[in-house]
Amino acid sequence: MRTATTERETQETKIRISLGLDGSGRRNIQTGIGVFDHMLDLFAKHGLFDLEVKCTGDLNIDAHHTIEDVGIVLGSAFAKAIGDKKGIKRYGQRLLPMDEVLCLCAVDFCGRPYFVMDAKFETEKVGEFLVECVEDFFYAFAINSGINLQLKILTGRNDHHKIEAMFKSFARAMREACEIDERAKEEIPSTKGVLV
Repeated sequence: MRTATTERETQETKIRISLGLDGSGRRNIQTGIGVFDHMLDLFAKHGLFDLEVKCTGDLNIDAHHTIEDVGIVLGSAFAKAIGDKKGIKRYGQRLLPMDEVLCLCAVDFCGRPYFVMDAKFETEKVGEFLVECVEDFFYAFAINSGINLQLKILTGRNDHHKIEAMFKSFARAMREACEIDERAKEEIPSTKGVLV
């Protein structure tokens, strides 16, 4: 099993994440932000990642540090668990409907991080989740995991549905990208012979 445990402690957050890439979707998420817990929960479920997240953050200020820092630590856990990337499919994509929303996600485990997001939101918060932190989370994840991540909301009205569609499509795209390609399991999926 490809697994990793990563930790990070600052004056703003204390985070410990355990990740199994080849899991069954077992999860235990505790960030103190209900909607964020829900999004990470469905990310693990739809990605079939075994995921444990324990975060204590300065929620007396707001949710920003917690959301962004979990993105940093979770991205680092994926980078550690994926290892040398030998045999992975590398690319993953998902066009995913969520009620009235349609979301497109594409992932490349290339080792050269990049992030593009095209989504507009109408509200400041969904529950205690700061909507502006959607971009901060995915950016932090992309940079710290070394992936190229592209997310686009094609249609939609409800911000909760938009965010949920983004996390679900991300889960499915990541699941595909991380899977071992049975036809090339001993190969690095690049003509360079390395993914960095």
